[in-house]
Amino acid sequence: MNKLHLYTGEGKGKTTAAMGLALRALGHGRRVLIAQFLKDGRSGELEALRQFNNARIARIPPTKKFTFQMTQEELAETRRVLTAELDKLAALIGREKPGMMVFDEMAMAAYLGALDERGVERLIDTALEHGEAVVTGRYAPQSIVDRADYHTEMTKRRHPFDGGLHARAGVEW
Repeated sequence: MNKLHLYTGEGKGKTTAAMGLALRALGHGRRVLIAQFLKDGRSGELEALRQFNNARIARIPPTKKFTFQMTQEELAETRRVLTAELDKLAALIGREKPGMMVFDEMAMAAYLGALDERGVERLIDTALEHGEAVVTGRYAPQSIVDRADYHTEMTKRRHPFDGGLHARAGVEW
């Protein structure tokens, strides 16, 4: 009965939609686990969600630089570290059995080669044994697209960033 939700595409709102779903689950008394890949863990959503006793924020080590700036050796090490995090998350899910899990930017991390796609699939399998699973990120691998029960693609029509406005606290992060 548990379902896989996918928020992908080049538009704004993937993380916001996923965090809104987490908030909804918390409002119904569910335990929620959130893990963000490729981010530094300082987003406003996480600060707000940390206020809930049933919300667990898993700390995933942020990458030290963009993957396109990495040498092959650095990318391989990043992949090793982040893929090991998938196993830790699976163990945490097995212990805590959250009703909702959000894997923010996991699709993008897989696309960039920072995560092993088979490891991603195993984590999704584990998550779905216990609750709803939400994956976000641009360029979702076809394997995730194919198995998603909910697939929403965000499309950018206009964004102030295109005119030079940088990301703003409380709006974009």
